[in-house]
Amino acid sequence: MARRALAMDLGAQVIVASDEERVLEEVATLDVQPVLTARTHRSGTERVAEVAARPEFAESDVILNLQGDEPFLPRDAALGAIQRVRGGDDVGTAAQPLDAAGWRNPSRVKVEIDDRGRARRFYRTPSPAACRVPAPTFHHLGVYAYAPATLRRWVAASPTPDEIAESLEQLRPLALGLTIGVAMVAEPVAHGIDTEDDLRMAEALL
Repeated sequence: MARRALAMDLGAQVIVASDEERVLEEVATLDVQPVLTARTHRSGTERVAEVAARPEFAESDVILNLQGDEPFLPRDAALGAIQRVRGGDDVGTAAQPLDAAGWRNPSRVKVEIDDRGRARRFYRTPSPAACRVPAPTFHHLGVYAYAPATLRRWVAASPTPDEIAESLEQLRPLALGLTIGVAMVAEPVAHGIDTEDDLRMAEALL
């Protein structure tokens, strides 16, 4: 419901892309367009790029990728990511304050932000190197906005060693020199689903 309302706010079309037919069957009664994609994608970004390349979406100016493992992502995070792109950043995303438990948890992705509100780096586990150059650090939320040309450049590049080691695809646009603007979400957001404990938490909340 919230995501359909967000789409109405933006005058946007909602597409559910998956390589699993059962996922598309679950959304068949909703006001969304289901798209079955290839099974070869290494990331959600590659899946979005396949959909964005279709002729019927050629007129899109900004693409918003709401990842399926972030069911509690708030409206402000999505709108903020889009606003970062409209304000001149290559990629828009979002973050929220990071508590002590999140700081220690490698499932919670951290993002360091510079004084322009742009991501300096992403990582999972704090390291001594991170402590030598203090920077405001937050919990990264799994949402991305980008123009089609930026998306094509992202997926055309090879994964970087850091991206592979950390399992963080957002390290690739940073390596390409693309700017990633981070919209801040003030209210606490239930974190995404990365573990079985997360799944149990999400089921309880839903």
